[in-house]
Amino acid sequence: MQRTTMDLWVGVFVLAGIGALLLLALKVGNLGTYSSAESYTLTGSFENIGGLKVKAPVKGAGVVVGRVTNIQFNTKTYDAVVTLSIDNRYQFPKDTFASILTSGLLGEQYIGVAAGGDETMLKNGDKIMKTNSAMVLEEMIGRFLFDKASENKTPEEDESNKGD
Repeated sequence: MQRTTMDLWVGVFVLAGIGALLLLALKVGNLGTYSSAESYTLTGSFENIGGLKVKAPVKGAGVVVGRVTNIQFNTKTYDAVVTLSIDNRYQFPKDTFASILTSGLLGEQYIGVAAGGDETMLKNGDKIMKTNSAMVLEEMIGRFLFDKASENKTPEEDESNKGD
């Protein structure tokens, strides 16, 4: 009888451990905390979305107000069209800015919304007209290196290159 009681407790702890790992996986994958049952849909076009993914948070003043529900490529404008699901509790003016931001230096990417001052609010199906694309680390490093290389040229080198 002592052995079966010990086996039962081991089984309970194993199941609790598996449950804790499942909960952790859902939290890390942003699949937990937000339900889109009572929400409205907005879209925005971005030139570059970087590493933005579906189910990424949409934050206003640091508070999660929605999630990214869809990302598509527009073959006519060559932009990424991002669909957002915003909780009905949060209303934003028509002149709201949507920017793709990063949590920390190399953290997850999310959409940050900054409310404007317009009195009319965005409605279901509206498009956010003012967007800022993601800052891609590789592009920033490339620009920095290119700028540094052009700063180090002497005026004589610039003059000799103009004749080519």
